[in-house]
Amino acid sequence: MFIDCHVHAVQEPVCPWPASGLNPFCTAEELLDVYDKINVDKAVILPLCTPDGATFTQSNEEILRICKRYPDRFIPFCNLDPRAVFNTPDAPLEYVLKYYRDKGCKGIGEVTVNLDMDDLRVQNLFKAAEAAGLPLTFHLAYTLGGLYGLYEEPGLKKLEKALQKFPKLKFFGHSQTFWAEMDANVTAVGRKGYPKGKITEEGAIPKLMRKYPNLYGDVSAGSGWNALARDEEYAVKFLNEFQDRLMFGTDICSPQNIQTPLVDFLLKLRSEKKISETVFQKVARENIIRILDL
Repeated sequence: MFIDCHVHAVQEPVCPWPASGLNPFCTAEELLDVYDKINVDKAVILPLCTPDGATFTQSNEEILRICKRYPDRFIPFCNLDPRAVFNTPDAPLEYVLKYYRDKGCKGIGEVTVNLDMDDLRVQNLFKAAEAAGLPLTFHLAYTLGGLYGLYEEPGLKKLEKALQKFPKLKFFGHSQTFWAEMDANVTAVGRKGYPKGKITEEGAIPKLMRKYPNLYGDVSAGSGWNALARDEEYAVKFLNEFQDRLMFGTDICSPQNIQTPLVDFLLKLRSEKKISETVFQKVARENIIRILDL
């Protein structure tokens, strides 16, 4: 069975989210109905704590309440806007993160605030996460304004600086802009969505993963699936090389817009013996169990 490293859920239906097609987010019960159909055993729920990408915000307490109701199915992450506690680059964010860690949260994210990745407040969040000993799931964006996610330029140089500066912090990479960097020749349009075609030259993602053991791949959503499915031959190499640092995910948001192509893709590679049972199990569930010490 799969373990989902990245999903969102709410206790009660909330104001629709434009980016998901004006559909409401899944309740925990709606999500479990889907999981029972696609063989997902457990899932990490990521609270949305910033207004950059949604019409509502969630508290960490809401996620903890959901996970308390379904302790065998859901794993809580906490989240924290880097502008919290007086909007300064030296805010005591470590104190807050340790509080939620001790409440049972296994990580931080999804960090979707639309600030520059080099912003000192973002760096302060990374510092606090490292001190708290919690991994951090981040969403990259290609621009500032009109979008959600940490702003990053082509080549992921800002991310590389963060990987160097915080070597004990496990970074879980995610989003269209992140996964588009599988190819060194990604275009500006490609960084906004789902680039197609063969990998022409290895991009920043595999190069950074080779160089920095604290970078992990959250292969959720259409972006994670597309990063692999666009070039199946390269995907097999990528999955084999980074089999200990890639994690299955869905990023399901709306019950009216449920797509899980990564499930079928990984099962296909296994059935065709293009990846071994060992690699499949690591990506499907074992890595997230080990990394989060479940």
